[in-house]
Amino acid sequence: MKKNQRNMADNKSNAIGQVRIISGLWRGRKLPVLNSEGLRPTGDRVKETLFNWLMGEVAGATVLDCFSGSGSLGFEALSRSAQEVLFLEKDKRVAAQLSQNLKALKTDKGLVKCTDTLQFLRQNTGNQQFDLVFLDPPFHFDLVKQTLALLEEYHWLKDNALVYVETEKGVTLSLSANWVCEKERVTGQVCYRLYRYSNTAV
Repeated sequence: MKKNQRNMADNKSNAIGQVRIISGLWRGRKLPVLNSEGLRPTGDRVKETLFNWLMGEVAGATVLDCFSGSGSLGFEALSRSAQEVLFLEKDKRVAAQLSQNLKALKTDKGLVKCTDTLQFLRQNTGNQQFDLVFLDPPFHFDLVKQTLALLEEYHWLKDNALVYVETEKGVTLSLSANWVCEKERVTGQVCYRLYRYSNTAV
């Protein structure tokens, strides 16, 4: 009985779901997603609202997808002609699935790094910068505030970069004058915001 329960648990932990690309080059394409603790793909309704906000901002953009998970936002950006997307994902199995999905899409514009996002952001030795950042980490670990601070401190953001932030409802963010919240909406228990960052703000 215990063995059967263990097998059922293993099967559940490896269960595969799907995310759907809404628009662009791969419109309607569905990509497999591994089940993993804390993985919470952005819903189609929220994703559609976000990319409406980003109209005209994605094509040609360099994009960082922090805590990638399903990679739903990064894949959507690639489908809409982003120049490149860097996916950061700590779970080895989930990172491997992201790489497989990029291979299935036959694109060389995405790169997956199996790494802890916070650790990675503390080492911007090559002075790499991004036009657009997606920040949708597991809830209840205070990861958003830490990540935003590191993005600013280690100069990951180009001037006028856009940063999408998804948190649980009720989370307040106290940021420097460099950050301007351009859009904000609450759906159910999720709050999502779009910030514009200016590294020349006084």
